[in-house]
Amino acid sequence: MTVPITQWFLFSSHDSVLFRIAANPGCTIEEVAEAMALTRHAVSRTMADLSRAGVLFVRENGSQARYTVNLDSAFLHPAVKGYTLGDVLGNLVEQGRLLMASVP
Repeated sequence: MTVPITQWFLFSSHDSVLFRIAANPGCTIEEVAEAMALTRHAVSRTMADLSRAGVLFVRENGSQARYTVNLDSAFLHPAVKGYTLGDVLGNLVEQGRLLMASVP
């Protein structure tokens, strides 16, 4: 008997956080954690990994850090080796920018 798959994931937790930041440039750890229903600690560890890998830009804004994706860095997943994050995430980032620009 085959058990139906009810849930599966296309991306790792790192990729999911990266995609969330790409769609919401300038977000904080708290905003990512809330949107993804994860703990702040889990998101903080993941974002620290991504920052060390050079795929995130961090901008200090008072007591909060705001994150954006470094679109010029290489995508770290072997399935898209040779592509930059801009190649893979560019459209998503542009849609995020358009959305942010339309908010009063």
